[in-house]
Amino acid sequence: MALATKTAPTKRPPSPPRSRGFWASTIGKKTVMAVSGLIMLGYLVAHVMGNLKVFFGPEEFNRYGHWLRTMGEPVLHYSWGLWLVRVVLLAAVVAHAVSAYQLSRRDIKARPTAYVHRRKRSSYATRTMRWGGVILALFIVWHVLDLTTGTVHPGGFQEGRPYENVVDTFSTWYGNVIYLVAMLAVGLHVRHGFWSAAQTLGVGNARRERVLKALANGLALVLTAGFVSVPVAVMTGVVS
Repeated sequence: MALATKTAPTKRPPSPPRSRGFWASTIGKKTVMAVSGLIMLGYLVAHVMGNLKVFFGPEEFNRYGHWLRTMGEPVLHYSWGLWLVRVVLLAAVVAHAVSAYQLSRRDIKARPTAYVHRRKRSSYATRTMRWGGVILALFIVWHVLDLTTGTVHPGGFQEGRPYENVVDTFSTWYGNVIYLVAMLAVGLHVRHGFWSAAQTLGVGNARRERVLKALANGLALVLTAGFVSVPVAVMTGVVS
């Protein structure tokens, strides 16, 4: 009687590594950065439109400031709509900053030795995105303490009188310097960020490249000019 031969157990193929989560991946962080950047861009467009109401006089601008606190009524209570916008914007800022920082650290680890030769085609906006982000983060803190809480506001901060508070701020040399530098950083950030967001979200391609670049340049120019026009108007006496 023949002895049964034992068959060697078949080895299972190694299980594929578990895919990393969306946030842990580079494309996930870039997507979060792009979407949060577009949210902030939408806010900037709305914000500059509101700021330009200062040219219609104190009554118009102060009424706009009051509307910000009553928008959504009677469905929402007083200031709830404004706080909702603030929470969404804060979440976008934090998500944008965290993803930018982590992508930067990941990039440094991947290339521990700096490039000897920089690419000649890299724009000034591209090379200064990180510093621009730091400048804007510091500006946001100052801007809130100046025109929202009144903590560092020059002169006497007047609750519910945004027109008078804006004139006070831009009647000081340092208020103008801080604001103008920050708005130039906004322009550079928008110019490069809009283009990068389009590439990340798959909107950009070879045929649309020229249109997207023109749109990015146009947005940056319009936003910068709109924001800068307010302190310039106060300095020249057009708004007083």
